[in-house]
Amino acid sequence: MSPGKGMAASGGAAYPGRVFASGRGSGPPSAASQPSARITLIGKPGCHLCDDARDVVVRVAEEVGVGWQEMSILDDPNLAERYWEQIPVVRVDGVQHDFWRVDEHRLREALSGRRTWHAARRSGH
Repeated sequence: MSPGKGMAASGGAAYPGRVFASGRGSGPPSAASQPSARITLIGKPGCHLCDDARDVVVRVAEEVGVGWQEMSILDDPNLAERYWEQIPVVRVDGVQHDFWRVDEHRLREALSGRRTWHAARRSGH
């Protein structure tokens, strides 16, 4: 199956390419007030693992007070080519952090600047 084919896109809760502020009850921010996103969730509509990852990202972003964005591989051929076998993918500060399953504890630690096993493995420690 080629990237982006074979599954019907659904409206769902995905907001591809949009940046969201943290904070309860604030709703989506206006374009002028959008924060820079520290967390990027890459997935596609209709993906149950992406829905699970979004729940974790929203919860942690609100707790830590950071912005996040969601991008769909259906909207970007480069993302589709790079990540279609790994979605959902979570990036923190532009660096790939997790894929398939998102661990809340590791995400919180990455946002606080603590090293994770992924970063430690790349540096050889």
